[in-house]
Amino acid sequence: MELTKILIIEDEAAIADLLAYGLQKEGFQTAVAHNGKDGLKEIDEFKPDLLLLDWMLPDQSGLDICKKMMGKYMLPIIMITARSDISDKVIGMELGADDYITKPFDMREVIVRIRTLLRRINPVSAATPEPVPSLIKIKAIEINVIERTVKKDDEPIELTPKEFDLLMTLTSSRGRVFTRSNLLDIVWGYNYFGDTRTVDIHIQRLRKKLDANDLITTVFRVGYKFEKNVD
Repeated sequence: MELTKILIIEDEAAIADLLAYGLQKEGFQTAVAHNGKDGLKEIDEFKPDLLLLDWMLPDQSGLDICKKMMGKYMLPIIMITARSDISDKVIGMELGADDYITKPFDMREVIVRIRTLLRRINPVSAATPEPVPSLIKIKAIEINVIERTVKKDDEPIELTPKEFDLLMTLTSSRGRVFTRSNLLDIVWGYNYFGDTRTVDIHIQRLRKKLDANDLITTVFRVGYKFEKNVD
């Protein structure tokens, strides 16, 4: 599964490292440049899906980079800035920035803004999804979609609403790898400000309740999937 690539152009190493670490935990692939010259080079070589761009860089401003990108790249840009003046933001938007994050920032805000922008730039296909059957049977597990109940070996399994929604998400696309961020968006919603540990905890509970370690598997450094060939 190809990960969404985000380029961070930020001269403060501590901030760049924080962003890279936080984004990697959310399932993104990252690259970092600490000045405008290296950043423009990384745009060509790394080919990011989104750019986090600091306003003030040692060799040129983020606005200069926006100017150089205009007409050459169709790349969503989120500016990172300590400036809060509305006129500055208007100028940035006119030069191609799509959104702003003001320092100091909360990593949760960064993640939500990135997800929102990516969703706006690359909306989910409007094609009609395949109908979900009212009863799903996988080995000894039986899921009643309409009644929202689950049985294992004909014994009822008590799931919380979020555990059930998580199970439905995984089983309705068996074999597909979901990142933790995918699952947060689908099950908890785009405006949820919790972190990905929420997903890990619910996955652990599902595995335990269903005795399904062999069915709900971890994809290292990416996320989770429900195994396809287990019937």
